[in-house]
Amino acid sequence: MAQNRERRDLLRDTAIDVLAEGGAHRLTHRNVDRAAELPVGTAKNYFPTRDALLLAAAERVYQRYLADQDQLTVAMPTNRGDLVAVLAELIRRGTSTDRPRLVALLELHAEAMRRPELSRLLARQTEIDFAMYERLHRAAGLPGTTARSRVLARTMQSTLLSLLAHPEDALAAQGLDDLDGFVRGVVDTVYPP
Repeated sequence: MAQNRERRDLLRDTAIDVLAEGGAHRLTHRNVDRAAELPVGTAKNYFPTRDALLLAAAERVYQRYLADQDQLTVAMPTNRGDLVAVLAELIRRGTSTDRPRLVALLELHAEAMRRPELSRLLARQTEIDFAMYERLHRAAGLPGTTARSRVLARTMQSTLLSLLAHPEDALAAQGLDDLDGFVRGVVDTVYPP
């Protein structure tokens, strides 16, 4: 297998873009090569099967997500208001600058229903996500428990899904036209003041 790390990362990032732009059915070695402007066969040299290409994209999605989490730890919330601000900002980034990565992640979850290895990888990544939410709660001085952090994490994840997929009038009806207010309400529900 080829070992050029920069090219490997380029291919993984390009696979994320292909997933986000065209869906899982468009993720082929040839489409990744074309989008990365590399010779035909390059992606196959690094990731010999489509399953390997899917796993590589999933690993890269989460690698980039963990880098974002590292930035979060620099400015951990110290109170309830900070936690609301951090969560609202994560959601805003998820629907703007991180949108391609999240759309690709949704495509990967759909593929995981038919691919056990991908399913296991995504499940492990979700456990890391749950732990991050618990750290945020504790840093904010809230009685963070595993159960509460998972409720908040799952609520934020489904909120992202709605923001990515629903029209604006539906978002307003769901209370998502005021993101800060929505997140504050969720935090207050999980951790009553």
